[in-house]
Amino acid sequence: MLAGRAGGTRGGLVPAGPQHHSAAEGLCHGREAHPMAVGGQPLWGKGVPLTLAWPGPVVRGAVAEDLGPELTSRCPLLGRLLIEFTSPMSMERVQRENPDVREGGKYVPLDCQPRQKVAILIPFRHREHHLRYWLHYLHPILRRQKVAYGIYVINQYGEETFNRAKLLNVGFLEALKDEDDYGCFIFSDVDLVPMDDRNLYRCYEQPRHFAIAMDKFSFRISLNGMKVSRPDVRIGRYRMIKHERDRHNEPNPQRFTKIQNTKLTMKRDGISSLQYRLVELTRWPMYTNVTVDIGKPPPRPARG
Repeated sequence: MLAGRAGGTRGGLVPAGPQHHSAAEGLCHGREAHPMAVGGQPLWGKGVPLTLAWPGPVVRGAVAEDLGPELTSRCPLLGRLLIEFTSPMSMERVQRENPDVREGGKYVPLDCQPRQKVAILIPFRHREHHLRYWLHYLHPILRRQKVAYGIYVINQYGEETFNRAKLLNVGFLEALKDEDDYGCFIFSDVDLVPMDDRNLYRCYEQPRHFAIAMDKFSFRISLNGMKVSRPDVRIGRYRMIKHERDRHNEPNPQRFTKIQNTKLTMKRDGISSLQYRLVELTRWPMYTNVTVDIGKPPPRPARG
């Protein structure tokens, strides 16, 4: 999972740069609007390059400091969550549990004005069961975090090889067409659910890697050398919904070579060269479905 801000020309994603407002102003416009302000003073330190407040532990770099039971009791977040995928889950239940979410899976907190509008993009095909659980957990988490957000499920039409990266590029462009003026984009897999709601879904100074440890890999920390920010190890844990690998979703044997050559290909292969056909756009109560035909993948060169 990764987060980045839209560039000033709205032509692509760029690392989230320094913000032009004080971190002391927190999640929303207006100091009085936030429940974690005591006596008119915010509970987070000045000069911290955050655009959202941290209601609970205060994050300075990678260090989390417990605020104690008195202040934590005022916090709308729950901390570590029990995530399980055995209880029956229906879209009707998700809708009943989130009555404040508007059509298309959009939400804006009523008690404050968030500083960022976040589009969450999910590449998707044949994962309806996973999607119901993801929405069941993420909608309440995002609402507790006071996020203004919209959820976009980018559904690949047909049975050609699944192309996650291309779907995310499509989702970025389609979300920009909405009138919500998103300034932050988060790419999320439908089978990954955060285990701690203090893992704040927003954009930071650098691209943000949210899922740094997963139960599938015994919570071993994932480090790949990229210059990205990460949450504290105690809150960056995710639970994965177990599943078999889908047909036509096999790993690309050239994926590591493509990653190494990104700097050489990024200017001619990406948003600027993106071609697709919009098949259907439906605003369901809990999310916006964007079904697209992205065509056939280019032939892979023969080995040898």
